[in-house]
Amino acid sequence: MNLRELYVKRRGQFWGEVLPYLGYVIQSGVAVVFLFLLIAFAAWYTALLQQVPPDLPIRWIMLIILVPLMINSSIRTYLRTADTVFLIPQESRMKEYFKLAWFSGVVYKIIGLALVQLILWPLYIRSDVSPKWLLATFAVLVVFKLLSSYGSWKEQLMVSRNAAAAYRALRWVVTALSLAAWLWHPASHALIFMALLGLTYVAALSVPVKHRVAWERLIAVEQRQASRVMMVLSWFVNVPQREQRVHARKWLAGWGKGLAWNKESAYRFLLIKSLTRSDILGILIRVGLLGAFLVWATRDSLASAMVYLISLMIIGLQLSALRKLHPESFWLHVYPLPQGTRRDNEGKLIFQVQLFWAVLLWLPLISEILSAPGRIFGTMAAGVVLVFLFRSTAARKSRREEDDE
Repeated sequence: MNLRELYVKRRGQFWGEVLPYLGYVIQSGVAVVFLFLLIAFAAWYTALLQQVPPDLPIRWIMLIILVPLMINSSIRTYLRTADTVFLIPQESRMKEYFKLAWFSGVVYKIIGLALVQLILWPLYIRSDVSPKWLLATFAVLVVFKLLSSYGSWKEQLMVSRNAAAAYRALRWVVTALSLAAWLWHPASHALIFMALLGLTYVAALSVPVKHRVAWERLIAVEQRQASRVMMVLSWFVNVPQREQRVHARKWLAGWGKGLAWNKESAYRFLLIKSLTRSDILGILIRVGLLGAFLVWATRDSLASAMVYLISLMIIGLQLSALRKLHPESFWLHVYPLPQGTRRDNEGKLIFQVQLFWAVLLWLPLISEILSAPGRIFGTMAAGVVLVFLFRSTAARKSRREEDDE
């Protein structure tokens, strides 16, 4: 069996399923919206470069933006459940398969990292008192991106889940300290520190006991990654849903217990529990925190309103995936719901959660109320209007789908 050809074949099969839906995504207007946002960002960034604030914390900005990109090391293996039977005899040769997967996964991430660095670089050389060289900085980013990808792969092979979690935290620390050393300290001192830190990290990775191939874990990761792709496509077109990852999140276990115990609120209870245990909530928190930080960073300009509305729009798109979580749930047939309560509960919960985020994202602007009350309250009003537009659009779409059925 040629394992490299098998990987290429499976990758082609997966994207062969995805590509037909991209036409519907473009027809939905997302291309126009993306082009508009790109033009707006270019105009804002050009204005920022012409008048760079003297106290701009550019090193912290680069650290906060670049470290997550260096850490992100997901690798698509395209493994399937049946592989635990049919590929087990090839376990000793699976390095051929995984080398191609690792290489394919790292290359496009390095390209994305380079694009982000090029975008930040004009701001960096205008703000930093002693900027490093462009190519030297890119080399540092690539080396620690490769090191992070290597560490991420080793984490997935570790027998102990606790050890894998500890090494993931260590990977964040190593990457952040290395980039911070490069940005804040002289190049010669930083290189010595990074070399010692990197070698120590590589040596530490050899300590935990590892599987040769962690079949079940790698298959679960692959299913999760495929589900995320389908979840994004589901914002624009109906697609086959795949298995979602379930998170315990005991700290949110009490959410929904105050609902009335009747048929009208049964589906709302199911949605609340699904939201608290799905990947959607994690994405919402990350987008919300990043959006709040960017709103705060641009709070003294009109750009804050644009960042606020874009963040709120992304949150609305993420929440729309809740409508796709239970398309054919067994329990909805065993316990039939009153007519119309499913659509009503979906709309009400999504509206309330998005409105909650609209308020949270607006809070960083409170300090500017006295200096620019019109802009601050106008931003909040635009956010509320956007939330109501999302609700009315979703309601019309649901009615059309019911009429088609």
